[in-house]
Amino acid sequence: MVIWGIDKLVNVEHGLEVSKHFYLDLFSSTTLLKAFGVLQIILGLAVVLGWLRGFAYPVLLLITGATLIGVWRSVVDPWGWYLEGGNVLFYPSLIIFAAAWVLYCFREDDTHALDRDRR
Repeated sequence: MVIWGIDKLVNVEHGLEVSKHFYLDLFSSTTLLKAFGVLQIILGLAVVLGWLRGFAYPVLLLITGATLIGVWRSVVDPWGWYLEGGNVLFYPSLIIFAAAWVLYCFREDDTHALDRDRR
């Protein structure tokens, strides 16, 4: 999340191309992409620090799930042998979503989270 957010702030043109190619041009606004970039950085830091996990982890799941849906061709056929638009660089989206799911499922076991009850 942090890296994706920084990319949206530093290289807005890349974000516009990603929006156009993978998300039906829905997010093709420089202002919107920069706002998303800031929010992604905040979300990424919240996840890393274990802060507001009840909010951060579900949002992380939604974002990584939407990304997974957006690049599904690359997950099913990463080399583009059968489906047009596959790209092996996006195959890890499945792994990132799985990692977010593991974080969510085991959130009660986070021993170093900032929002953990310290009784």
